[in-house]
Amino acid sequence: MNDNGVRLEPVPCCGWRGSTPRRGFRSGGVRKVIAKKNENQVVVTRDGYERLSAELVDLRTVRRLEVARQLEEARAFGDLSENAEYAAAKDEQAKVETRILELETMLAKTRIVDEDKLDTNKVAIGLTVTLQDLSDSKKHYTYTIVGSEELSSSDDTSVATQRISQKSPVGQAILGHVAGDDVYVKIPRGTRHLKIVKIERADRKGAKR
Repeated sequence: MNDNGVRLEPVPCCGWRGSTPRRGFRSGGVRKVIAKKNENQVVVTRDGYERLSAELVDLRTVRRLEVARQLEEARAFGDLSENAEYAAAKDEQAKVETRILELETMLAKTRIVDEDKLDTNKVAIGLTVTLQDLSDSKKHYTYTIVGSEELSSSDDTSVATQRISQKSPVGQAILGHVAGDDVYVKIPRGTRHLKIVKIERADRKGAKR
């Protein structure tokens, strides 16, 4: 490791002709090993972070105890090898513990978007975007772009809360674009032609401001 705290790796260095190659350091043969900044970082909105944190608290303090109680009750039925209630409770326990570990890992590497400092000139996570469908209906749709981890793993768009993941087809198509841009989105039913009408900040409950 040098004076700047950078770890140095030795690279093969050949000796004299006919000698066995040896390992060591040579001028120009030093490689710097630098960790990628923000590697595997999870980006979420403040609202998303609070909801994920609340879910973790509920799993730890409520669901975990409920499942433990279900296991105790199931044991009272006797033979565990043919006890459907016990098997179901064990399965639920595994799901709860898996989700707890998943949330703990996720929240440990989370970066919360500061919506107040976002540049509303281009689409980014945390901003609300109004789109016009130019393909046929000409209707307008308004969505807040959120981190994919804020939505369920099986759904990258929440129509009820007007939230859309940055990894959804629409999210990927509009991310980084500015108002007035036309984008084309490939979906199972074909390609949609969308126009970005407006980009604005949203409050922590999703309402525009």
